[in-house]
Amino acid sequence: MQDKAMSKWLSPLMAFCLSFIIIATLAPITGIQTDRQLDFWMLWLGTMLILALPVCYLEIALAKRSKTTAVQALSSLTREADASQKWRIVGWLGVIFIPFLAGAMLNNASGLLSVAAIDVAPQILFAGLAVFALALSLLPRQILLLLSTIGVLASLAFAHIQGTALPAWQITPIEFSEWGNATVLALVASGLGMGLYWQSSLASVKEQSVATKTVLPIWIAQLLAVVAFAFFAVKAQISALTLCAAIVAAAAFILQMAREQLQQRQLNIAMQWLILSVATLIWLIPNTAPVFNGLLIIWGLLLCLIYAIFAGWIMKISHLRKSMNFSNEAFYNIWRIAVRVVLPLSIIIALLAVIGQWV
Repeated sequence: MQDKAMSKWLSPLMAFCLSFIIIATLAPITGIQTDRQLDFWMLWLGTMLILALPVCYLEIALAKRSKTTAVQALSSLTREADASQKWRIVGWLGVIFIPFLAGAMLNNASGLLSVAAIDVAPQILFAGLAVFALALSLLPRQILLLLSTIGVLASLAFAHIQGTALPAWQITPIEFSEWGNATVLALVASGLGMGLYWQSSLASVKEQSVATKTVLPIWIAQLLAVVAFAFFAVKAQISALTLCAAIVAAAAFILQMAREQLQQRQLNIAMQWLILSVATLIWLIPNTAPVFNGLLIIWGLLLCLIYAIFAGWIMKISHLRKSMNFSNEAFYNIWRIAVRVVLPLSIIIALLAVIGQWV
């Protein structure tokens, strides 16, 4: 468990690095960066406000309520709500999603190395990066986050210095598919639904009576990460190498967090490493990347959907109101409407839009 001082800056810094790296992973899948449509980015800003911010509050409120990580917390949260034990599956889905996401990130990193003119088969590169990331996950969390931050900032700096050319901004009619992409960008690419911010904020939320003090720095860091990515592209060797280093460190970081959750469930160490390794290395299966990319997006959206339904409809009203401790009752009512109605409907529409692009 991280100490109180570290927890105050760990979550926002993690939010910036992780959001930047996940969107770099998802951009080739969704075509987010190549379009450079101003209307799409305005739509994304709206989804960050009406979707990502309520989910971020949800994670921190659950952290304050449970005072433990997601997998462990769902046992007590379902008991408090007199809810079926089936709801606990969302914690397990989240912790298994983490190494699956790490595999996607590393798979993208192996592709980046081709930009750096490294003449090795992508699958061999991926296997090497995955094993390296699993080994690095044994390092202290502060070191991994520092390495990831340096890598992201270096990638941004070198892309700017080398004058990476990007398509011109344009305004186009908003299409149905853009809602799906904007929702993916706001929720999945921001790292929400996995309980990572929940986990990294545990020490600080115990000391803070108001959830907003924890939520807003995370949310602003997520905003900054996506804005930075809007002006970024990997087209030079050194940017590819620095971003690849950042991805490996970030993958190791989240793998360590997943392992910590499995440890709290008292799984034996062999089972912990088996779950992490299989979920990460499954990306080695040939010709499955398109299927896994789709699964990644759908799985990430479903996590947010299940949490929204559980927090909005299953949990008792008083529990999360006390955890968030808003200064005005109206703010809580707005949040509750967002979680109960706006989030589920928006995610379902996004799922339809995303699936519609593939049909």
